[in-house]
Amino acid sequence: MKKKQSIIALVLAAIVTVLLGWTMIKGWGPTGTGSMKNINLGLDLSGGVSITYQAVKDNPTDEEMSDTRYKLEQRAQQYSEEAQVYLQGDNRITIEIPGATDATTILEEMGKPGSLYFIKQTNDDGTENYTYDSSTGEYVLNGKTIEELEEDGSVVLTGKDVESAEAMHQQNSTTKATESVVQLKMTDEGKQKFADATQEAYSAGKSIGIYYDEKFVSVPSVNAVISDGTAVISGGNMDWDEATSLASTLRIGSLSLKLEEINSSVVGAQLGSAAVSTSVKAGAIGIVLIILFLAIVYRLPGIAAGWALLIYVELNLIALNAFDLTLTLPGIAGVILSIGMAVDANVIIYARIEEEIGAGKTVHTAIRDGFKKAASAILDGNVTTLIAAAVLYALASGSVRGFAMTLALGIVLSMFSAMVVSRLLVNSLYGMGLKDAKYYGTKKERKGFPFVEKRKIFFTISCILLLAVPASMIFMHQTKGSALNFGLDFKGGTSINVPFNEDYSIEELDKEVEPVVEGVTKDSNIQMTKVVGGNNVIIKTRSLTLEEREQVYQAMADNFGVDTSEITFDNISSTVSKEMSQNAMKAVIIAVVCMLLYIWIRFRDIRFASSAILALMHDIAIVFGFYVVSRISVGSTFIACMLTILGYSINSTIVIFDRIRENLPELKREPIESLVDRCITDTLTRSIYSSLTTFITIFVLFVMGVSSIRDFAAPLMVGIVCGAYTSVCITGALWYVMKHVGKNKYVPSKAVQNKTKNK
Repeated sequence: MKKKQSIIALVLAAIVTVLLGWTMIKGWGPTGTGSMKNINLGLDLSGGVSITYQAVKDNPTDEEMSDTRYKLEQRAQQYSEEAQVYLQGDNRITIEIPGATDATTILEEMGKPGSLYFIKQTNDDGTENYTYDSSTGEYVLNGKTIEELEEDGSVVLTGKDVESAEAMHQQNSTTKATESVVQLKMTDEGKQKFADATQEAYSAGKSIGIYYDEKFVSVPSVNAVISDGTAVISGGNMDWDEATSLASTLRIGSLSLKLEEINSSVVGAQLGSAAVSTSVKAGAIGIVLIILFLAIVYRLPGIAAGWALLIYVELNLIALNAFDLTLTLPGIAGVILSIGMAVDANVIIYARIEEEIGAGKTVHTAIRDGFKKAASAILDGNVTTLIAAAVLYALASGSVRGFAMTLALGIVLSMFSAMVVSRLLVNSLYGMGLKDAKYYGTKKERKGFPFVEKRKIFFTISCILLLAVPASMIFMHQTKGSALNFGLDFKGGTSINVPFNEDYSIEELDKEVEPVVEGVTKDSNIQMTKVVGGNNVIIKTRSLTLEEREQVYQAMADNFGVDTSEITFDNISSTVSKEMSQNAMKAVIIAVVCMLLYIWIRFRDIRFASSAILALMHDIAIVFGFYVVSRISVGSTFIACMLTILGYSINSTIVIFDRIRENLPELKREPIESLVDRCITDTLTRSIYSSLTTFITIFVLFVMGVSSIRDFAAPLMVGIVCGAYTSVCITGALWYVMKHVGKNKYVPSKAVQNKTKNK
């Protein structure tokens, strides 16, 4: 790149950086479009709408309540992946949707029964089932209820006969205008029912009314027999959002119970406003420290890497806003992981450039070859994690899906940042005349360490740690009653609504009220949420006995002057439903299998794949054990933490395996033990630096964050340290054991193999 082109490139890069920074901080227009202040935040960081429904039916069964809760959960996730739905008492269901402020609109959509019926115009005795009401301009039932119409055979299909429903646009045959409609596809059984119904209606010149949520949405005349099992709901001047909502509701299915809304309110952030501000400050400090670290260690390329990282952070925050993603603690985990991978990619590249300069190449050639040789490790590490994110997004739900979305977005942007932006910057700096090798550094020869020879020591350490996990689980189960300290997200508890006499902030509640409640309940997993527009605070804790509830009431009266007669309580279920847990587990298993297959295909050796997966299970088990021993609450962030370790650990392992893969064909006869040791040594700096930079980000978050964020950051730090140890000390030795114990301990190069063939 010529000097003039380099100057232009750097100036343009500076302008883009400033514009992105302005967009990220201030945004554009009166609403601040693109600003990070407009990023949707979850209930834990921002609050939202809380709605409680009650079943109209007396004494609903557990099955009916569970099924209704699940379908409401599916509907709620149309508004936000981070929505929470839980049972309250015996016949109530509460929905909490982050970022929402308009309870009225949500009430109208969420409480709909979602019941769909296809009703023939006349019953068997010729009586009209529905008639046109000229005063309202709508069709209405002609005296009979839906239940009665089902009994006499006038209902020819229901929502259970619908296999899929999709919103689409089509041209109105009369007005020729484009309108929003919902296209239905019937099940095999429904297809035959619909064919029979349309045959009867067509022969008699009758219509079939489509009845949804207690009103007719369409009453089309039947002009032909429909045997392909498709139908279209049109009319009513539906706009696209209404058609999309209707299609989604029909796909999910009708609610098992009819509901009535008994309470709705806007609730504040569960973690308080300080959680957001401290997280932003911690993130900013972490990024600055990483940029300084890169500049000190890698000199000129480190400055380019820091610049590229800054652009990456700006793009990531703007993209979170643009894609309307909701950011919660699990989402922050996805962002942290992607930042770690962005730094890791730059570390891999510039460590390679140092190696190439150390091998005697010119700086220009070293830059070119450094990016080229680093590409495979960066690609495989990121694609493997991206596969996991894609599977999690497709199969999981709730906070796990939110984590997958933020992670996938971050991975794509991190690869762009490292392979495009960073390359442009370092080439431009070189083109400016900064060509001396001293600006780029030279990798010094490092004395190798016998990692493979010492494998028995490392394996023993790992075995001790792994055996300590079930041992600690047994001990904790016997002494604490449960191996893990399950939070409200997983086991439910008691919800207490306390009307205080003054307005407390979340920070004041944490400092003054929480210790009082904890003193009575001996529960360290208390959640408190303010109700906006009043002094009421919802306190959630473990399931309490009648005596314990009365003690809490008395403590509120003694310490805060609360009128105990106005305190209300309910037993609540977990917010992580059984279906959500099962979906998350299935998604993780399938993701691990997909990663194994990808590594097997890319490395052409299943031993690479199996070693990587074993190391991954090792890291997850150690972090799981940390949860057991530390008694940190196991909630929805537990899932996000484990998924973060899954992505980070596999990425670290692939870097070492990539170096082994690269060196295998190029070597003459060399002991495989020596080869593995040398490959680990060559990537040791990268492993240390990459882990250190990611650790710095989370450590700052741990130091500056509120208690819930510290509980989230601590196991992540353990996972990063464990991942670094595993990738350096375990994975290479595992591959060696699988491939070469009891077999040929030398790896012939292609040249040696060819020479042998020619003899």
